[in-house]
Amino acid sequence: MNVAPCKENILKRVRNALSQPVPLPYPQAEGKQSVFQKQEGDLGVLFAESFSQLLGRFVFCAHHEELAENLAVLAKTNQWRSIYCRELQLLHALEAHQIPGLNASADIREADAGLTTSEALVARTGTVVLSAGQPSGRTVGVFPPVHLVVAYTDQLVYDIRDAFALLRDKYGDTLPSMLSFQSGPSRTSDIEKTSVVGVHGPKEVYVFLVDRSPEVI
Repeated sequence: MNVAPCKENILKRVRNALSQPVPLPYPQAEGKQSVFQKQEGDLGVLFAESFSQLLGRFVFCAHHEELAENLAVLAKTNQWRSIYCRELQLLHALEAHQIPGLNASADIREADAGLTTSEALVARTGTVVLSAGQPSGRTVGVFPPVHLVVAYTDQLVYDIRDAFALLRDKYGDTLPSMLSFQSGPSRTSDIEKTSVVGVHGPKEVYVFLVDRSPEVI
C-alpha cells in the first residue's frame, strides 16, 4: 500500500474543509451566555454566604484601618510569630499599624500565615481568584498553613466568566502563566470518602473584603 497518496488525499480534504467553514449550528451554545441565572442582591453578601459554606472565614472591612485592626487581633489570638507578605502596596497601606509578626521572618517556611491580595472574588461559587502575575507569585497563598486574602469591593463579580473579563481588562491578551481558583481551605475526600481539610494547601483561609467604593477612595 502506497502511504503517500493516502496522506495527500487526507490533507487535501482538510484544506478544502478549512477553506469552506461551516457556520455553528447553535451559536448561543458556545459560551455566549451564562447557564446560571444571576441572583439579585449584594455580591458581597452572596460571596460571604458561598465562601462560609466552604469553611472559609469572611470579614468585611470599611477601610484599611479596620483591616489592620482585624489582622492584629487575629495574629494575637492565634499567637502567630510570622505573617509572610511580598506585596509592597499592601504593606505600605498597613505600615502605620502595629500588626504582630508581619514579615517578622524573611523565610516563608517559618510563616504561620501568608498574606496576599487577589485578582477577583466570584460570588456565586465563593471563589478567590489568584494569579502568578501578582507580587505574591505562586507560593504565598498555598505554602503557609493559613492564607489571609485581602480583596476589594470592586473585585467582586458574579460568575467565573466575569472574573475572566476582569483579568482580560487588566492583562489584555497576555494572561499570567498561572491562574488559581480557590474555594475555601484545601480539602479532599480521596480516602474512604472522608473529608479532610488542609491536605494540599492551607487549612484555613480568611478573606478580608475592604470597601473601595467611589465615596471611600
